[in-house]
Amino acid sequence: MERADDSPEVLERFNATLELVDIIARQVARSIGSAVELDDLVGFGREGLLDAARRFEPERGVPFRSYANYRVRGAVLDGVRAMSRLPRRAHERINGLRAAARVSEGALEDAAQPPPPGSTAADAERGLGEHLAAMATAMAVGLVAPAGHDDSGELTTVSTEDSPETATARAELLAVVREAIDGLPFQEAELVRRHYLEGERFDHVAQDLGLSKSWASRLHTRAIGRLGKRLRGVTD
Repeated sequence: MERADDSPEVLERFNATLELVDIIARQVARSIGSAVELDDLVGFGREGLLDAARRFEPERGVPFRSYANYRVRGAVLDGVRAMSRLPRRAHERINGLRAAARVSEGALEDAAQPPPPGSTAADAERGLGEHLAAMATAMAVGLVAPAGHDDSGELTTVSTEDSPETATARAELLAVVREAIDGLPFQEAELVRRHYLEGERFDHVAQDLGLSKSWASRLHTRAIGRLGKRLRGVTD
């Protein structure tokens, strides 16, 4: 994990925040049950923490522990999601949790920016409500996202674990989500569609669109917020 060129600052950040990995690993373990060994979750988390320590930019004004929290959680969830032996339900839950975590990561990037002039406590409360709504939307999108490929290589929402009623409801909700995504601005729509519905890695989509990872995270959070409003308009 550690490299010879890791600076003392990187190693200090890593070692000072190491207990965060155990906290997050246990939280994820409680969410997904016994499908993955705790030691595996801790291993994923430590890799994420070391990556966060290397990438951290103090001048952005975000505390390292807050930054590391999302990076470690994302690394744990990504590691679990890559394990093909997991049952369908565990993959669904991981997709939902990872989507919600990415929304919060983007919100942290936005929070590092100076607040607009004249902002009030009511604005902050409204922003929190919008953030929670966006997390719920992200979890919903993650849960209905295609979970795998069929024999022809095409992404599919159908699972042998689904009853006919569940499969129909999932397909109907996915159709609504696709329609709502089509109404987003181009880059936001591409991020959401390609990551969730086409199964591409988030960082690969961001790179293809010419976006930095931090800006892509912020754009993703805004996209999910818009998507939630459009979905409420479609389904209410």
